[in-house]
Amino acid sequence: MALPAFLMFVAFGIIPLIGVLVLSFTQWDGIGKINPAGFDSWRTVLSDPDLIHALWITFLIMALSWAFQTPISLLIGVYLAGHQRYREILAVIYFVPLLLSSAALAITYKALLDPNFGLGPGLKIPLLTQDWLGRDNLALGVVVFVVSWQFIPFHSLIYQSGVRQIPKAMYEASEIDGAGRVRQFFSITLPQLKYTVITSSTLMVVGSLTFFDLIFVLTAGGPGDATRALALDMYKRGFQANLMGPASAIAVILVLVGLALALLLRRLGGRDAAESQMEGV
Repeated sequence: MALPAFLMFVAFGIIPLIGVLVLSFTQWDGIGKINPAGFDSWRTVLSDPDLIHALWITFLIMALSWAFQTPISLLIGVYLAGHQRYREILAVIYFVPLLLSSAALAITYKALLDPNFGLGPGLKIPLLTQDWLGRDNLALGVVVFVVSWQFIPFHSLIYQSGVRQIPKAMYEASEIDGAGRVRQFFSITLPQLKYTVITSSTLMVVGSLTFFDLIFVLTAGGPGDATRALALDMYKRGFQANLMGPASAIAVILVLVGLALALLLRRLGGRDAAESQMEGV
């Protein structure tokens, strides 16, 4: 049963990764002949200060989006795990952003935040009438907000499933002891969701390394290089500067960073990730 999955993983995971690793030791413009270049691409990338800046922006987006998404996703997931009226309708509304493409979201927010023709000037709200995508900090904040807005529904679904695995007997026993909703949340729900938090955080952190299309359409890495994340830097080197060697080196760096962060988060979980499936039992 595991053989088809293994073959798919080798075909779509291992072989492309080996191809990218090999390309990182070559000189290629994407069209002509591929020439061996040794460690030239790696020396170019690792000595470029833009790499440090792109890494910093990537980690900044990762940390801010995690801090923004986690508590909101958790609260929405807990809420949706209930059985009150209209929650099914609200659940459908919550998950709409997850169905939209990143490019479509970026175009929509770009139009809404336009300082001349966007939502702020239209409604004559001075707070919204700012150059959101023209100032460094504001542009970074907009990227974090839009990313969070898109992926909070997905992580809410994970938390919703986690909450529904918690035995009701625990809540019934706490009610007998006089515990209220807040006490139940901090004493039962949150501890029982420990491994769900680890799983969700791993997906958020590793997934944030691949943010490209939304940032490319929304800010194109600007203003200046204020939102030039590592994935966008890889695209610009590879497909705009036609430097496939350095772009492949950055791709390998992204894989290594993602693996390191995933292993770190798994280690923080304190036990084998497979045991998280027994959460709440």
